Amino acid sequence: MKEFIYLIVAQTGTRPARFFKFFTKKPYNHVSLSGDITLSEMYSFCRTYRSLPLPATFNKEIVGEGTLGKFGNIPCEIYSIPVTPEQKAEYQRVIRHFVDNRNIYSYNLLGLLAVYLNIEWNRKKSFVCSQFVAYTMERIGIQLEKPFCLYKPDDFRSFPGASLVYSGELNSFYYNIQSNPKKKRNEICR
Repeated sequence: MKEFIYLIVAQTGTRPARFFKFFTKKPYNHVSLSGDITLSEMYSFCRTYRSLPLPATFNKEIVGEGTLGKFGNIPCEIYSIPVTPEQKAEYQRVIRHFVDNRNIYSYNLLGLLAVYLNIEWNRKKSFVCSQFVAYTMERIGIQLEKPFCLYKPDDFRSFPGASLVYSGELNSFYYNIQSNPKKKRNEICR
């Protein structure tokens, strides 16, 4: 059976997300990673508390809870990336490292401007969502086309080797696949 990791690019309705959408003119301004299509383990760098944009750091995102639970309509695209068993194991190790060391990481607020100005600025313990995803890809052995610190969420919509498996509303996808994960997983991963 093939192994995959999943990229979830999304647009929430938070004020910062709406600002970035206006500023970037891109449909999605957030990206997360999941090790499985059911999205039961979805991770990114994002706000820690639903009502406050800061503090922000590495977080497990749960559809229907936190910021993702605040909005009933979250447009998204989900992409699968085939990986080797060794890459999948390394993905799990990288995620475990971030989970176990969450307190030493922070949101790269200063780097956010650098990303959008295309200025390469690598801060070792600070990431924005897209930097975290690109960093993780690089760590598991997936070739990047530019330094991980320059990735924007929209870059993952044309990421080499990524296949679009879903385009629509995140909550609908999540609750639909949760109701019958085996059937849905087999339909999506063909």
